[in-house]
Amino acid sequence: MCELTKIRKKGRSKKRQELSFEELKAIVDRAKSAPLTDEDHQKLKAAVDTLGALTLEIEAKGASVKRLRKLIFGAPTEKTSKVVGKTSSQENKSETTKTPAAKKKKRKGHGRNSAKDYEGANKVDVPHESFKHGDPCSECSKGKVYRQTKPAVLVRVTGLAPLMATVYEKERLRCGLCGKIFTAQSPDGVGDKKYDEKVGSMIAMLKYGCGLPFNRIEKLQANMKIPLPAGTQWGLVQEASVLLLPLYQELIRQAAQGTVLHNDDTTIKILEIEREILQELENDPDGRTGMFTTGIVATESGREIALFFTGRNHAGENLEEVLSKRDSELGPPIQMCDSLSRNTTGDFETIVANCMTHARRKFVEVADNFPEECEHVLTELAKVYKNDAVSKRKEMAPEERLRFHKENSGPVMKKLKQWLQGQLDEKLIEPNSGLGDAIGFSLKHWDKLTLFLMVPGAPIDNNICERVLKKAILHRKNALFFKTENGAHVGDLFMSFIHTCELNGVDPFDYLTEVQRHADVAEKNPTDWMPWNYRQTLRILNEESG
Repeated sequence: MCELTKIRKKGRSKKRQELSFEELKAIVDRAKSAPLTDEDHQKLKAAVDTLGALTLEIEAKGASVKRLRKLIFGAPTEKTSKVVGKTSSQENKSETTKTPAAKKKKRKGHGRNSAKDYEGANKVDVPHESFKHGDPCSECSKGKVYRQTKPAVLVRVTGLAPLMATVYEKERLRCGLCGKIFTAQSPDGVGDKKYDEKVGSMIAMLKYGCGLPFNRIEKLQANMKIPLPAGTQWGLVQEASVLLLPLYQELIRQAAQGTVLHNDDTTIKILEIEREILQELENDPDGRTGMFTTGIVATESGREIALFFTGRNHAGENLEEVLSKRDSELGPPIQMCDSLSRNTTGDFETIVANCMTHARRKFVEVADNFPEECEHVLTELAKVYKNDAVSKRKEMAPEERLRFHKENSGPVMKKLKQWLQGQLDEKLIEPNSGLGDAIGFSLKHWDKLTLFLMVPGAPIDNNICERVLKKAILHRKNALFFKTENGAHVGDLFMSFIHTCELNGVDPFDYLTEVQRHADVAEKNPTDWMPWNYRQTLRILNEESG
């Protein structure tokens, strides 16, 4: 069975037809003896269009079997060493420097966690069973033992259900004469709510932080004999989202004041909107059909804010809405995005920078057909990325970083541009080839790609926004869609808070729990309840309450 697709102009609508190869062969045979019917003509035309589109795609990409596999499944990595492999000079260098006794050094973060990494674990002090501080030594009988600054540590990890429950069986007594029943009082601290704030926080973490759909959480809890229906989970996170809404609005307002704003899109499906679109297309076949989740990351003074917006608006329109809350006294921010027009479409003013990773990727995609040329480009760009890593490691101020890049990356990029232009001017490559397309793209957007050499604080790529969007992509892969616009809005709110906490090194579970517990206070002054300062606010509240 083959699946044929007839694609309308601009991809507005797709009509899919299923056609077996036997049926297709029968249509060809009938064409020998009689004219084709309209239905047979449409099926045959769809088959030819599909074959033609696939042929053009393969020719445009210069695909071999290996290349076609990359087109379908994607490359596992875009590291230069994986894309072009080791050159002979690199291989010789590695052979001369490598010694038989040399051991591969473990990369940081790859291995077992130390005890200090378990910051959320319960700490239990275990006194020595025989000695206390100042006791005489039993070994030498002359000295005294003293407590060491660093204790010996032992880590034990236990497994529990994500959401635990406690059943309080309160004793009841009944008078044998009058029938009066006396019930024990609830223990102190139990409260009158069945589900406390931690439940909503944990469900939000599992659903919007880890991509677990409600029905999977329900099944997991049922297996642990602590039932939690999917409908109950939704009700709890929706209730929590109402409490968090004032803080979410403040988060958006503060993001609008950022010096650098990254934005990008990924597709999403919302069933409620999909039905609306189908109705609209009946009246306007060329109407707008797109649905997106936009990721925006704002940076200011080392602080990073992640925002998500899901609906019919694309990245430019959502950024326009955010920037409408920007203080009028501030100048235009730097906007980092790829070169798609929808990222910059909107009524706002920004200093646009384009993503170097996207330009680099075009060379990665054609490296199999132009290995030497692509290796040269990737090697030169690797020097620039190395310089950028140095600037981050040394935590350079924007002006200092700009001077550093001008001195170290400026000459590299200047020579690379001359080399790229020379490939076209000297007709060393065909302009309409895969490599010619990659070079043409880079030269066309050169000023925006190299804004980091001209404007203080301009980033080199949009990778941080790509990583942020993985939260939405993970949710899409597991849940497939949102049912309603309200469901999408709740997801945006929680993903924004969870990822902002992660970007700023804050425990998102603790943050979500505390702001729910203090929702009345936080609503009056949301500025003091952001992920980076809520702990300080809690400390002040505790001191004031005695």
